[in-house]
Amino acid sequence: MSKGFWRSPYSVVLCSVLIILFAYGGRQSIGMFLRPITEGMGWGEDIRIMSFASGLQSLIYGCAAPFFGAIADRWGPIKVLILSSIIYALGLFLMSQSTGETGLIVSVGFLSGIGAAGISLPMLLSIVGRVAPESRRTFWLAIVVSGGTLGQMLIVPLSHYMISSWGWVLAAIILSVSALTVIPLTLCMKHAASDVLNKKDKQSLGQAIKEARKHRGFWLLVIGFFVCGFQVQFINNHLENYLNATSVGGAMAATAIALIGLFNMIGTQTAGWLGGKYRSKYLLANIYTLRSLLFLAFFIIPVSKLSVIVFACLVGLLWLATVPLTSGIVAQVFGPRYLATLYGVVFLSHQVGSFTSVWLGGIIRTYTGSYDYAWYMIIVAGFVAALIHCPIDDKPVKRVVEEHGAVA
Repeated sequence: MSKGFWRSPYSVVLCSVLIILFAYGGRQSIGMFLRPITEGMGWGEDIRIMSFASGLQSLIYGCAAPFFGAIADRWGPIKVLILSSIIYALGLFLMSQSTGETGLIVSVGFLSGIGAAGISLPMLLSIVGRVAPESRRTFWLAIVVSGGTLGQMLIVPLSHYMISSWGWVLAAIILSVSALTVIPLTLCMKHAASDVLNKKDKQSLGQAIKEARKHRGFWLLVIGFFVCGFQVQFINNHLENYLNATSVGGAMAATAIALIGLFNMIGTQTAGWLGGKYRSKYLLANIYTLRSLLFLAFFIIPVSKLSVIVFACLVGLLWLATVPLTSGIVAQVFGPRYLATLYGVVFLSHQVGSFTSVWLGGIIRTYTGSYDYAWYMIIVAGFVAALIHCPIDDKPVKRVVEEHGAVA
């Protein structure tokens, strides 16, 4: 590639895709460690500790995202990305050395959660959202999101293979080392995005937060994205254990998660393209409705290898299709400058939903012996999310309209 490419917005997109590939792929692999670590610790069928640690990671991940976003919006995202990758790698390494509950909660829950927040989608989407042309912004955001699904498709089955072949300890160490690839990728991105990142702004961070806080549509997005996390993380963390109680077996979950990742690339790109042609809030309402219908069908139909494959392919089309549309609405309504903070707040709700479903899923499975009530929860939640997206006011606020008029 020419030197010109590495100074262009396209290199920012490429580096962002590769960063989220390693970051998201590693996070989505945690479900593969649930049973091996539980058995390795001698806890038998009691998955509560790992479910709690994994759920806590999602919660910390979400709680830290708006704070990292605010730091990045004020002082720049490059330092945040580099520091966070080191913390994330440390968390994965300490997970491999854990010998009990406290070690797992600190490493999997706190350190990995904090580190992952700084190399998460809000951080990367905020950079890409600022370098992308407005007419193509939703599609460019979708490309970055697809990097995460590519990581899910590649790294989840690779993690399963490493755990099966070499044990969960060595697998965790390898993932830890791979997380450090974020550092050179961030340094490459720094040069290409320097002009945009160093640009002075008329609106302060505090004013941006105040503006969003008074907007009803912003809070409806927050509630809707809670449901997104509530649904996808239940599947990601508990599908293996759910299938393990059937004739299909838990190993099929790795194939399913990989298929979800593959088809999510198609679904996310399609959603990004459609977001440039139709109103995103209605697309989101349809996505949540279709998700719940798929969950209902999968729950009712007897589990077989065919049903798992079909379910994974179809739900993959809807998996993270919500992300470019949701972040696109935030950028459309409030402008892309403080997307790291504002989308970080929305993303926090997503991770609270993730923690809730992962934790409750483990409790329900432990105390009832099945996941039935957990399936009921994620099905109903999707229909509720579909309803609350319809009244969202997705028109740009007055300030954004005036700024565009001034530029024109």
